[in-house]
Amino acid sequence: MTSTAESLSLAPAVLTTRDLCKQYPMGEITVHALKNVDFELHESEMTVLLGASGSGKSTLLNIVGGLDVATSGSVNYRGRNLSEFSNRELTDYRRFHVGFVFQFYNLISSLTAKENVALVTDIAPDPMPAEEALELVGLSERVDHFPSQLSGGEQQRVAIARAIAKRPSILLCDEPTGALDAETGKLVLSVLDQVNCETNTTTAIITHNASIGALGDVVVRMRSGEIAERIENESRASVDDIEW
Repeated sequence: MTSTAESLSLAPAVLTTRDLCKQYPMGEITVHALKNVDFELHESEMTVLLGASGSGKSTLLNIVGGLDVATSGSVNYRGRNLSEFSNRELTDYRRFHVGFVFQFYNLISSLTAKENVALVTDIAPDPMPAEEALELVGLSERVDHFPSQLSGGEQQRVAIARAIAKRPSILLCDEPTGALDAETGKLVLSVLDQVNCETNTTTAIITHNASIGALGDVVVRMRSGEIAERIENESRASVDDIEW
């Protein structure tokens, strides 16, 4: 294990940040949400980001996902600096290269599970068929059900299927189990673990539950906008071993 900023992984880096800073003016004070953050996501690996509310986890993921911009520093995706992207290039980066899973499912209530996933496959250049994505998350029997006919865990799995159907290079998950009970949360985590292993999608999961860190190849602990610790797990734990 290592607690240094330098990675021991043999997998190539898909995305790196260097000296990343994010500041928000709030009246007469400035909030430093991120302070000189060096961060990496490596090919096919799962990274778990831990930290209390306000530690900078979501801000970091929003910036690397192209949903927000840094005050200073760089974000490089496969050797290209996101800060140099045009608005069109940034939109294409989000649309084609990054999948998002949030705490709340953001499904369209008037569309079936299959139709919700197809919203993404209609715009992706080489999409996974909606039925295949839903089968991967264990919902092949629920493709024609509307969100109101699905449990919370099933809706989150539809959201995961929607995110992976465009075959993104990076899957970013912000508190994906935050609105779920323990049993359902473990099911969703097992789906994310399966997706990471079967599709080799580079995955990052934000969570406040420290025990979930055992699922990752890498655990990053954040505190007050900084990376306090980086650990590489020698092996990944089973979802069944997670304490809720």
